[in-house]
Amino acid sequence: MTWNKFLQPDLVLAGSVLNLTPEIIQHYQLKGLVLDVDETLVPLRVGAASPELKDWVEQMRTHTALWLVSNNLSEARIGGIARSLNLPYYLGAAKPSRRKIRAALQAMNLPVHQVGMVGDRLFTDVLAGNRLGMFTILVEPIVHPDAALRSHPVRNFEVWFSEILGASIISQSTKIHKD
Repeated sequence: MTWNKFLQPDLVLAGSVLNLTPEIIQHYQLKGLVLDVDETLVPLRVGAASPELKDWVEQMRTHTALWLVSNNLSEARIGGIARSLNLPYYLGAAKPSRRKIRAALQAMNLPVHQVGMVGDRLFTDVLAGNRLGMFTILVEPIVHPDAALRSHPVRNFEVWFSEILGASIISQSTKIHKD
């Protein structure tokens, strides 16, 4: 597999994870989602799930299994967010390492091709998911309003470098047309 294939998400959503709908999940025949936490579900320095995220999780859990896998090492932070959402989790995943994502897949007891890896980073979330053969979904980061004015140099570099390697990181419409 070439580098651009490792860094190419299967789906690039415009907006945050909250734009990922049950219709999209059903369209791609996904039965499970592995979710990154930092800036995918909550801003980096926020230790609680928003009411909108809680509603989204409740809506999604009726259609798909959900598991949190974070590189963050803070049990207090990641565990607290996971407990508030009533979701299982792994922390300290060291993505793009696949070890803890494999453990989540095993716990879900689903074929890898039926599970989506959802995250805001190409070199961690998308790379790890693609290395496992998962359906990868890149979302825009959820950032704290105080940090919104600052750029994201690491993510911007990842997008730039991935595009040089031939990956296409253009947001796709979140509407699924029924045939």
